[in-house]
Formats: sequence, structure tokens, C-alpha cells
Amino acid sequence: MVKDYVILESDRAVVNGRVLEHETAGSAMLAELYRAHIADWPKFFKMDTLSKVGFVASELLLKELGETRHEGEEFVQSRAVVLFGTTASLCADRNYQETISDRDNYYPSPALFVYTLPNIVTGEIAIRNHYRGETSFYVVEKADAAQMAFHLSCAFADTVTESVLAGWVDSRHNDDFQAFFTLVRRDELEGLEDRLKTIMDNLNI
Repeated sequence: MVKDYVILESDRAVVNGRVLEHETAGSAMLAELYRAHIADWPKFFKMDTLSKVGFVASELLLKELGETRHEGEEFVQSRAVVLFGTTASLCADRNYQETISDRDNYYPSPALFVYTLPNIVTGEIAIRNHYRGETSFYVVEKADAAQMAFHLSCAFADTVTESVLAGWVDSRHNDDFQAFFTLVRRDELEGLEDRLKTIMDNLNI
């Protein structure tokens, strides 16, 4: 049985097979889940949609795992964050474009421009959890379990990394997104591709 995973889509949130209750959908659902299950990271409301999706999914997973939050000057060198997606920062790009497309109403937003890089979501997660391992975001043509398993295995090539917070994060619009997160440990690489396929079968990728 596959365990330790979170699935997040525009209208549902699933943690290890359990469906979380919510009354809203899309971006409103992300805010609802944040308030119900996290509620202690105000920076969340300044994030773009891709980062919000990744942040909420990672928080739900880490909470399910019962991991202790690292604070102060304590950092985790052995935890990497490796994510995949197809649309990259497209959602944030579109939002930013709206601020510069009209010459008569031209208001370029630095707050939006910051998020026109897809790897910002890995940084948000690493900062929140004091991770100092590898952080990578792979923009791929499609979700491919074999390709993902290969890159995740490569993350363990060094002698420091012991686990990888891994997943798929995609957002086409503010109310159209999908993600899954799981934790991959060094001793769990065998059968990783099949494990990823099992989780992905529950997503409309």
C-alpha cells in the first residue's frame, strides 16, 4: 500500500487516501485549507498560485508525517526538495502580464514579478522548513513516473541527502491547479517508479 502522500487539485485535497473536508474550490480552497490546517505563515497570502499549491501540499504532508518544525539557527542539510511540472510559472506570468499590457493603466508589480520563476515554490518550502539541501524544479513536457524517479534517484548521489520532499505541481490559472507530494527516503528508492505511478493514477494529469 502506498503511504505518505498528498493529492491537491482545484476541488479536492487527499491525504493518504483521506479526503479533507472543505466548502470552496480553486484559490479559495487553498486559503480555506491554509486557515484550517496551517494558519501560522502569513507570507502565504503574498505567494503566487503555484507556490500556494506547493506550500499547502507540503505542509499537509509534513503534518501527516508528524515532523518537528525546525526554527532559529537550526537547519536541515539532509532534506532536498525536488518538484516537477509542465506549466512552470505560466499562471504568475499571466497575472504579471495583466499589469503591463495596458499602456494607459501600466502598473508593473514587483510582487508578482518575483514569482515568474517556477523554482520559487521550492525556495518557499525550503525557507519555511529550514532545509538546506538541493532544491530543484524540473519543467517537463508531461508527467512521467520513470523520468521523475530517475531525477529523484540522482538527488541521492551525494552523501548528505537522506530524504527528498518530492512532487508534481502545476497551475494553469489561479483556480486551475493540481499537485501531489510524497517523501522519498534513501532506503525507499527500489520500486519508486511504481510508487509514483500509483499516486499519479489518482490525478488528472
